[in-house]
This record gives sequence, C-alpha cells and structure tokens, in this order.
Amino acid sequence: MRYPALEAAGPGAAHIAANWWLLFWVCLVVYLLVIAALLIALRRGRPADAEAASEIQRVPNAPRERLIGFVIAISVGVSAIILIIFLAASVITGRALASLSGKENVAIEITGYRWWWKVEYTDLDPSQRMTSANEIHIPVGSPVKLTLKSYDVIHSLWVPELHGKRDLIPGHPNVLRIQADRPGVYYGQCAEFCGLQHAHMRLVVVAEPADKFAAWLAGQREPAKAPTDDNAKRGQQVFLSRPCAFCHNISGTEASGKVAPDLTHVASRLQLGAGAIPNTPGHLAGWILDSQHIKPGNSMPSISLSGDELAALIAYLGGLS
Repeated sequence: MRYPALEAAGPGAAHIAANWWLLFWVCLVVYLLVIAALLIALRRGRPADAEAASEIQRVPNAPRERLIGFVIAISVGVSAIILIIFLAASVITGRALASLSGKENVAIEITGYRWWWKVEYTDLDPSQRMTSANEIHIPVGSPVKLTLKSYDVIHSLWVPELHGKRDLIPGHPNVLRIQADRPGVYYGQCAEFCGLQHAHMRLVVVAEPADKFAAWLAGQREPAKAPTDDNAKRGQQVFLSRPCAFCHNISGTEASGKVAPDLTHVASRLQLGAGAIPNTPGHLAGWILDSQHIKPGNSMPSISLSGDELAALIAYLGGLS
C-alpha cells in the first residue's frame, strides 16, 4: 500500500506539492552553500603555533573585518528574503486551497471512530442518504465536500494524492474539499495518533467517471440483497441470532446496529477492518472468529461458531454486494 504524497492526482495535492518542492530546492541550495563555506573554512585551517595564532588575533585587519561584516550582512539579508518567499508561498498555497470550494454535487459526512471511518452520503431527501464504512467513491473531475467529525478522540484524515491533512476534533466539525483529476484508487490514513490501532485506520478513495459513480451510488442506496440459496439463508439467520445484529446494520433486515460499520454492501468493499486485511472469504472468516488476533483492541468480540455456521455466514455476507 503506497501513500505517494508528491504524486498529485488532484488540484489540492498539486498546490501542496508545488509548495513542498519550492521549500525543498531552496533549502537544498542553502544547505550546499553552508557546507561549501564550512569546507572552505576547514581548508584554510588554523595556524599550528598557538602563539602565532594569538599574534594574528591581536593585529588589526580592517579589510578582513569589513569583509566578514559584509558577508554576515548579506547572509542575514538573504535569509530574510528566503523566509519572506516561504511565507508568501504558504499564503498563496493556502488561498489556492481555499479557492477549491465551489458547487459540489456530492457531500459526504465522515466520522472517525477508534479505529474505523463511518461514511455517510448526505442528501436533502432522507431516503437517499446512504451509509458505508472505510471506503468512499467520488466522481472524477468534480469537487466533493467532506464534513469531518469525530466520535471519540482527535483523528486526522489524510489522502496524500488528493489533499493535505485535516483534523477531526470531537464537538467541532471540520470541512475538507477533495477532487480527483483522474480515475484510480487512492489510500488515506489517520494522521493523528489515536491509540493502539492508529496505523490500522485507513480509508480508500475510489475515483471513477461520473456515470460509473452514479451507478455505484444508486446500487449502494438499495437494501441488501435477500439470500437465494439455502446456505446463505441459514447464514442470515446466524447473523440475526448472534450479537452481530446489535452492532451492525444491514438495510432490509432486522439488523439495525449503529455502533459498528454498516454491512449492507460489505462484499463490494476492497478491505476489511479499516484496511487491516483484504476483503476475501478467508480473511473475513478469520476476522469473525477472532478479530482481536488481527486488530488487537478493536471493539468487536470474538464469536464462537461451528464450521457449518461460519461457512453459512460467509456465504451470506459474501452476497452483500
């Protein structure tokens, strides 16, 4: 999994990358000049005889002192100019990021939990709201408004290829606007240490053409598919009869939990456990039986199931696409 912060795929990340490269090249030149001055000073050396060195220090050398004063003045002046340039570049970058706000056709509310992301596509029509977890889809070439909230502690959302970091502070909603200029899968990460599984609090952003995004969103708004084969039907009964239904929600069923990720279309996601493992039947089975072994400290307890019950449950959840 890569987080290439300098491979910008959107206007926000492009502005940040340009500012970073400016700082990098200027600082590199300054560093090389300082090292060159140090090497010159070392090359000139010091008199081997301490008495001769003391004599040199006692002899006035006005031209040499003027030269030293001139070099110091020039150095201070150049440093001040560089700092002013850095300040101006930062202000310009900040204004450029603020100017990205416009008419957003998609608005998403993201809430940070320890240690996963609740994703809700908002709409004026409540029936069109859709809830997911740890993965968002956005249309290419269109700004998307993200309203950021935290349920527990301070988190920070960072999708390096699309934008910079933005904090999620409990009780203080924040706003971030992202845009992807080309299709692709972009990985985000919580960038503020939030506890034991901070490193396993990832977010996937899938950017796709507008028509594919619209089709995906329409499909996600539909209730979960009813199981058709006997094994999957049994799996649904296993799910509803165990504690799963008290924490997770599956639309179209009696499961209506709100404290854990929504599983209505869990089979369509790329990852499980907020990026802890890939979404495959084998990994899903391991997560159900002992999620603490995979992601210690998460809120999901281990569930004791027979082999047949586990196979049926996997068949049911695997059909929720």
